[in-house]
Amino acid sequence: MDLLKELEGAKRIGITGHIRPDGDCVGSCLALLHYLEICMPDAEKEVFLEDPGRSFAKIKKRECLICDFPEREPFDAFIVCDTTGSKERIGEAIKYFESAAKTLNVDHHISNKEGSAMVNHVCPEVSSCAEVLYELMDESRVDAVIAELIYMGMAHDTGVFRFSNTSRRTMEIAGKLITYGFDFPMLLDETFYVKTYVQSRFQAQVLLNARRYLEDRVIVGTADKRFMDAMGAGKDDTDGAVNELRNIHGIECAVFIYEKAPGLYKASLRASTDNVNVAKVAESLGGGGHVRAAGCDYRGAMEDMVYILLTEISKQL
Repeated sequence: MDLLKELEGAKRIGITGHIRPDGDCVGSCLALLHYLEICMPDAEKEVFLEDPGRSFAKIKKRECLICDFPEREPFDAFIVCDTTGSKERIGEAIKYFESAAKTLNVDHHISNKEGSAMVNHVCPEVSSCAEVLYELMDESRVDAVIAELIYMGMAHDTGVFRFSNTSRRTMEIAGKLITYGFDFPMLLDETFYVKTYVQSRFQAQVLLNARRYLEDRVIVGTADKRFMDAMGAGKDDTDGAVNELRNIHGIECAVFIYEKAPGLYKASLRASTDNVNVAKVAESLGGGGHVRAAGCDYRGAMEDMVYILLTEISKQL
């Protein structure tokens, strides 16, 4: 995709990402906004995302996020970053997508190979949407703000360059980005590592209550609304819980499920080996993602969701 050529002549440009935006989604959307501010200063540009939470309160361009999805006239171009293929994954922003004169999709999810827009640039072999986006940019127009946001996106989706989606090219780009001089240790501490006391206590209790299945190769942690209320925990406190489960010795697949609304559950899945493709597991419930990191929603009973996911995992193990 020649990004600027595709946007040529657009006077009003909208940008969004997936619901419950993570570091890659937030970094990609805001980096793209700033890049277009540099390259297309006369065009009107807006970014619509759900509130990403306290971890991202201090990142560059955070004040530009529009989180309440107000009514807007149709955009000349509307860009979707980091989705899994289903238009419903962009939540309330779907009204902007469906009314736009032109739609573009930049992504890296294997479950989005075909793309969901008029113009699609999807690279499943790349670590993150941020890395895909960086490769579409004119390097001479990249500044420290873009570098910091792209680096954050890449770091989050690779588990700070630990996951198997980290390539030589990923590390080359990361090395180049840190030469722009931003405080990357502080950035990673604030957005990835540091937890509140409530979050740490909540996740410790999830670990204590978790159960192992399939010859102890799979672990499932859960949190219903009553449990979350008792712990004083909110959605932000669930971030990272699945990775804590995944890090347990001998676990090949970790599942964390929490109740995000009455009777509506969100599952995050992580694999530590190639024996389980969690994207395929998530697709069984209409979700998607990557081979080793995926997610899905389910309306019904939590016990039924656990049973369905374990059944799909067992087919692979």
